[in-house]
Amino acid sequence: MTRKEFDLILTRMLDADPRLSDINFTVGRPLQAEVDGLLKAVCHDLGIESLTPFHTEMMMLNLIGRDRRNIQHLLTHGSCDLSYHLPGRARFRVNIFSQRGHYSIVMRQLPTRVPTVEELKLPAVLNEIAQEKNGIALVTGATGSGKSTTLAAILNVINREKAVHVVTLEDPVEYVHEPVVATFNQRELGLDFDSFAGGLRAALRQAPKVILVGEVRDRETIEIAMSAAETGHLVLSTLHTVDAGQTIHRIIGMFELEEERLMRIRLADSLRWVVSQRLLPKAGGTGRVAAFEIMGTNLRVKEAIISGESEGKTFYEMTQQAKPFGWVTFDDYILDLYSRDIISEETALAYASKKAVVKRGLDQIKAGRGEKTTDIEGLKIDKEYSKRIGQRKPFSEM
Repeated sequence: MTRKEFDLILTRMLDADPRLSDINFTVGRPLQAEVDGLLKAVCHDLGIESLTPFHTEMMMLNLIGRDRRNIQHLLTHGSCDLSYHLPGRARFRVNIFSQRGHYSIVMRQLPTRVPTVEELKLPAVLNEIAQEKNGIALVTGATGSGKSTTLAAILNVINREKAVHVVTLEDPVEYVHEPVVATFNQRELGLDFDSFAGGLRAALRQAPKVILVGEVRDRETIEIAMSAAETGHLVLSTLHTVDAGQTIHRIIGMFELEEERLMRIRLADSLRWVVSQRLLPKAGGTGRVAAFEIMGTNLRVKEAIISGESEGKTFYEMTQQAKPFGWVTFDDYILDLYSRDIISEETALAYASKKAVVKRGLDQIKAGRGEKTTDIEGLKIDKEYSKRIGQRKPFSEM
């Protein structure tokens, strides 16, 4: 398989469904595209009923090319990450990995232009992150939940409004920011730096005001990120956690017990925002919509970071109580989506953080619409029951 033939396969798959988010090449399976979170077979007319080990190996060689570092990484660690450009059509973030002696490939399509907060219909409070002068802002969620897109929209605000130097450390570079007011230097893991910790340490000598770290993967990276925040930089990054509370606990868990107290104090001083997100299927099965949990910091949040959560002072409860400031829990956001008929009741319950809270909220919304909130029918008061009880003989007389 030549490079030209491989590019033709990619082009045909993109033509088959323009809404695809990922392309999946797995031995024993047909050509597959992920659309709205579900895999489906495409391009049957290309004559590839199921991929062979030879197919995926040739695709791997076309993707890696002469990059010795990625070849070495694939052979040593069993996987490698890279970017791939389909001329005039699309850019991809690629992961190649071995499984049962064969190679599999997953390609995530990257948009060619940077989206805005308004285009993505993100909560307006996210604009406030772009106005921060220093500190750490984290966007969290599962793989494929749109974290990079949200961060790109926030950087777009900075690019349009602030004449500052922005350094990004990514794996690989996903969104290419054309300078508007800000100046961007975008560095790629493996090509421009060896590790996020090393790249972040070097970035501190490059006079940036804003630093984007693709992912906080270890203790060293979060430690340097806190140092950068403490010295006047705004650090944006991602973490694979499901909500704000788990994000705090995950960072704390990276440190030894004897270091925990100092680390809690530093985190309380440097953390500004935690934005968690999940992608939910829309009602009707066409498309997906993002749900958010957004928590900023105030004195109560800082106290909970330093001393730990307690009854009545959980991150969930504090986020609920700060709703007037734009903070929101997943459950409240999900209920709002349901009230606007964007998602179904089943989806709302499936993605809820606290199902009991969402169930009560759903019942209130349905009651306000005049809909039934229970399947139990025909209940009525048995007025004869008390009479029958009164006519019974006492137990002692039986």
